[in-house]
This record gives sequence, C-alpha cells and structure tokens, in this order.
Amino acid sequence: MDLAEWKERVDALWADTQVDDEGRIRRMRALAATAPHPALGAFELGGAHDSGGQEAEADVEYSRATAAGLDTVDPTRAAQMVIQHASTLRNLGRTDEAIAMLRAAPAHPAVGDAPAVFLALALHSAGRCDEALRLALETIEPTLPRYNRSVRAYAAALTGD
Repeated sequence: MDLAEWKERVDALWADTQVDDEGRIRRMRALAATAPHPALGAFELGGAHDSGGQEAEADVEYSRATAAGLDTVDPTRAAQMVIQHASTLRNLGRTDEAIAMLRAAPAHPAVGDAPAVFLALALHSAGRCDEALRLALETIEPTLPRYNRSVRAYAAALTGD
C-alpha cells in the first residue's frame, strides 16, 4: 500500500465515530503493521492508545516513532507527536520529562501555539502555577486587540521578572 492510500485509511479510521476505543486500537494496530514507514505506524498506534486512555502503551509507541525517525519521515506528525507524547507523560506523572519535551518542541505551523499551551498545563501539574499562568498570558497576549502592555507587565510580575 502506498503512502497516500495508507494515510486515507488512517484518516478514515480517526473519522469513524462508530468505532469504540478498543476497536480503534485493534484496527490501528493492523494499519500500523502496513505503514509505509515504521515511524508512521508507531505514531498512529500511539495516538490510538492515547485516545483510548492507555497512556503507558501510548508512551511506548511514541518512543518507538521517535526512535524510528518520525521527525525526518513526517515533520508535521512529528510536531503533533511532541504535544501528544508530552501530554501523555504529564498524565503518567512524568511532568519534568513533559516540560523538557515541550520546551524543546520545534515550531511548526500545524500545531501553532499548542506547545506553549501544553507546557502551561505541564507546569501547572508540576506545581509551578505562576510560571504556567505567565506562559499562558504571554502566549495569548499577541492576539489581544488591546491591553497588550498591561498583560505583558502582569505576566512578568507573576514570576518577578
């Protein structure tokens, strides 16, 4: 199966609202086995486990996708995976790893400011609430039509900078 056909099948599975989590994982496992590259299959299988609440299994698959070179095979999916994997790590209580991963996340138009949003969540989970709120405010500040200077000042005051 070529890449385009494989991606169509993966997209169709994600769009299927009739399939339950276990069915999605089972079907994704079969699709992952036919992936044009192991990194692609591991990423999608990780996402299926993640979506199904199986974070430990998702972590294994996301790690496999990274090791198999997802960043060179599909930079868009790699950018998405950083967010998904870090969120999984946060849910597993591994907040320091999640924070490090999100801080190192490459900029990519497919994810926009999502790394900063998930970093704020990870910081909050780590008990670093002022830092989390500051990041959230700094992320949203450029989109505000007014009050930018005030928001920047309030954000900086949260952490004493």
